[in-house]
Amino acid sequence: MIERLDRDKLKAMTLQELTDKYAYVREFFTSMSMAYPTKQQDKTIDTVFHSFEEYELEQKGIDKELLYELFMDFLDSMLEHAAKEEVQVKSVTILGGHNKFGILETIEVTLSIGDVLSIVGRTGSGKSRLLADIEWLAQRDTPTGRQILINGEVPDPEWRFSIEHKLVAQLSQNMNFVMDLTTEEFIRMHAESRMIKDNIDEKIVTILKEANRLAGEEIYKDTPVTALSGGQSRALMIADTAYLSSSPIVLIDEIENAGIDRRTAVNLLIQREKIVIIATHDPVLALYADRRLVIQNGGMYKLIDTSEGEKQKRIELEELNTRLLAYRDQLKMGEILA
Repeated sequence: MIERLDRDKLKAMTLQELTDKYAYVREFFTSMSMAYPTKQQDKTIDTVFHSFEEYELEQKGIDKELLYELFMDFLDSMLEHAAKEEVQVKSVTILGGHNKFGILETIEVTLSIGDVLSIVGRTGSGKSRLLADIEWLAQRDTPTGRQILINGEVPDPEWRFSIEHKLVAQLSQNMNFVMDLTTEEFIRMHAESRMIKDNIDEKIVTILKEANRLAGEEIYKDTPVTALSGGQSRALMIADTAYLSSSPIVLIDEIENAGIDRRTAVNLLIQREKIVIIATHDPVLALYADRRLVIQNGGMYKLIDTSEGEKQKRIELEELNTRLLAYRDQLKMGEILA
């Protein structure tokens, strides 16, 4: 049993002292959708919380005392998870539930480290619902009735709620930064919050290098994250996930219009021993996976192995896509195509 923190002692510490001692303090504010109070770092955490506007807290359904309790529970939880050995994920299994008409899904999918699965289907067919089931590690308790197994077994319930050691990371089309940090500060904060202390400077260089391989525009250490374009933001988060995230399962939701090198992005995650699941409308990405899961009427309809013929077709599509991107760049530069 992990010893709980001395709350009275912590109550007397300044926000700066707490942040220096527990790097993941910033993560608490992020999880509450609140800006980190930089200008109040010299004040005690109790004073900081009591300075928040009542209206802002009411919108979140909490008061100042509850906010303080949530903060202390958060610290307890982070320390407890940090003290436990990280689970070694070798496989994830999706057990069928039912579609929106109540028809049972007869498909079972097991993925191992380095596997790539694409999820295809019409808009509104239920692709994002499947991703949500995986992210939530559903146990027959979501609208689809599906169940997710880790290493062939029901995962420990605490892994569904862990912040520090999430088994699943999700990268979506819409990623917006609200923190006033440079890219270097952002990556450093992520590293520290994940308790990574060794070679952080080297990791920052590597992550920015990989992000720049994925994005068409250069990202610099001193670039504010709020100034990044959509493509740059997603490139940074993919590289960050590859090198800093302990999550072994990565979900990607429709990045075909993200302005990044999609194939390189998937390869990077595979090289970092991730299980990659992609919901996509892009035929190149769909055929890049070894298998694709077809979603219809909210249910898993068909599981298809990518054939050799389809892999050849993917090469043709990649060539067409390269030509299309070249035309797009010419138009952006003000050139005449005809």
